[in-house]
Amino acid sequence: MRSLPYAIPCLLAACASVALLRAGTLPAPPPALRDHFVEVIHGVRVADPYRWLERLSSPATDGFVASEQRYTRRLLDHQPSLPVLAHELMPLARLDAPQSVICRHGQFVILKKAPGEQVASLYLRTRLAARDVRIVDARSFGENATLTLLAVSRDGRIIAFGVRHGGTDQLSIHFYDVTRRRNLTDVLPAARYIYWSLLLSADGKSVYYIRFGATGPRLYAHHLGATGPDRMLFGRRLGPNDILQATLSQDGDFLLLQALHGATGPTDLYLKRVDGSLPAQVLVAGKDANFVAREAAGRIYVQTDLDAPRGRIMVASIDRPQLAYWHPLVPQTADTLLGFVLADHKLVLSYLRDAHARLVLFDPKTCAKTAIALRGFGTVGDLEGSWTSPQLSFSYTSFSRPETFWNYVVNSGVQQEISGAKRPNWLASVVTEQVWYRSKDGTRVPMFLVHRGSIRRNGRNPVLLYGYGGFDWAQTPTFSPEEAVWVKNGGIYALANIRGGGEFGEAWHNAGDLLNKQNSFDDFAAAARFLVARHFTVPARLAIQGMSNGGLLVLVSIIQHPKLFGAAIARYALADMLRYETFGIARWWAGEYGSIKDKAQFKALLAYSPYAHVRKGVAYPAVLLVTGADDTRVSPAHSLKMTAALQSASVSGKPVLLLYDSKSGHSGTPPVRTQVAQMARELAFLVWQLHLRQP
Repeated sequence: MRSLPYAIPCLLAACASVALLRAGTLPAPPPALRDHFVEVIHGVRVADPYRWLERLSSPATDGFVASEQRYTRRLLDHQPSLPVLAHELMPLARLDAPQSVICRHGQFVILKKAPGEQVASLYLRTRLAARDVRIVDARSFGENATLTLLAVSRDGRIIAFGVRHGGTDQLSIHFYDVTRRRNLTDVLPAARYIYWSLLLSADGKSVYYIRFGATGPRLYAHHLGATGPDRMLFGRRLGPNDILQATLSQDGDFLLLQALHGATGPTDLYLKRVDGSLPAQVLVAGKDANFVAREAAGRIYVQTDLDAPRGRIMVASIDRPQLAYWHPLVPQTADTLLGFVLADHKLVLSYLRDAHARLVLFDPKTCAKTAIALRGFGTVGDLEGSWTSPQLSFSYTSFSRPETFWNYVVNSGVQQEISGAKRPNWLASVVTEQVWYRSKDGTRVPMFLVHRGSIRRNGRNPVLLYGYGGFDWAQTPTFSPEEAVWVKNGGIYALANIRGGGEFGEAWHNAGDLLNKQNSFDDFAAAARFLVARHFTVPARLAIQGMSNGGLLVLVSIIQHPKLFGAAIARYALADMLRYETFGIARWWAGEYGSIKDKAQFKALLAYSPYAHVRKGVAYPAVLLVTGADDTRVSPAHSLKMTAALQSASVSGKPVLLLYDSKSGHSGTPPVRTQVAQMARELAFLVWQLHLRQP
């Protein structure tokens, strides 16, 4: 009863919001101070009226965020479609699906979310047909903890796993002894690691890991059970703009180290003995190319785009490992080489053909190639193999198929399912087709269209167009509960493979980075115009969505083409491209975007930076910006500043909303309830703003 005086105003406010929405009138957004800060860069005056929002821990910013959260809840949480959408999303988000699988000696270590649980835990399966036994419960690390499977020793005895709290990139690293069925006392404290480069020695007694500090990345050796500081093996000469990755030789005596100069910069390659007895050997340095190396049986296999923009494999002896002694092994093809692993004395090559996956076995002795059968347009991930084991595992997913893990026996070709969710029957009616369209400069660009049954080209279909276009990262068919529910309710999901990504090799990437970045935005706009011109939809029913660099794409698109879209969702987006380098690890991205320190690159950044081009009096489409306090990769300041700028400027009468979660970020797989809450709000926003039939 004591809470009743507080409940009545909230109830009245909720009723008032519903009445306003039905009348078609939005309540005004919260006011935000617009100051007169101006900075001069290369002689150009640049206004930054919301720079104060970069001070994320200030009382003023806290107040802004709190008022925006109340405003968003007021408008979104009373949408009639919200509970229906959440109900449809829940069974898809709760599917009994694995997130990672590693096989050692016939045993499978599986990170999966059991039915009815919110987050994934670690399980052990002693053989393929055995039942899974939980060995590490994520809930034991706290309410907001999630796990990441990092590595398993060759003998299968030691498991390394990460523990993350919220959506931060940072995690702590823990170890589990399979034989003794207990966690070890060794813990690498929470930090920013290159955790996909965490390596366990063959005997499981040592771990090699890369941790980032203020001075740059460093490679350390930790002996399990030992006390005292870990030994640094490599990285003293690397700086804060560099990234380090590593692989371990088959015998465990050598480390192959890839030093990247920026997130998409050139790579130097080194060979280092794990005992530290000799300085690192330089295999290749100073080349404008990428290199990834693996060793087995005295031979080093190197994937590179040097003189081969779509990728090839070179080979050398570990006794003469320098570039001068490399020989071609797998030539470049028309397909794009994404990566490779070693399995049963063969190379397993992961390719893209027109943005969908192919897997090929390559015998280095005979050069014979054997295709591994896949199922239509899809994506392969989590390739895991060993030079001395016949077992290869990988995951496969598509727009209509939740991620499934497979065990492939290399010497027999037998393929069996390890673990995967049983998909709902209605997903069998989902159709995927690929179309091609012309961009502004005539470049042909592919796009996937996903829908149920046949499409009626009546110009009224609701379409959700997704894109990324950056960092050499290919966008391929994957399953998402949000996209599935969108399609189930009659929507079309479109994925445009624009320039800047890695779908067609390094040339495709370079055509959309640095001074060529505008090509990515032109490709995306051309995809939208294609969908309208071919009578799939109209601008009022066309929504766009993207995350991170894809969020930047969305924000640029609504600034450059405000009449082309009905709604936009920008997740964890970059927005102020003249300030992005000042936030966290964003200095790594100068090789992709450029730097304001360079005059030509500054002009290119200024030309498209969405925050710099928000104009008063423009009718912008409805916008939902999604971010959170736990995002330690793309600063939430981008979304805060863009929200304030758009709310102040737009005269369309459509909402600009900030969906801000204090536990949300770039990394990890959040609890089911958190996933469903965000996805349902995004879809409810689209139903509302595209004036769709209630699901």
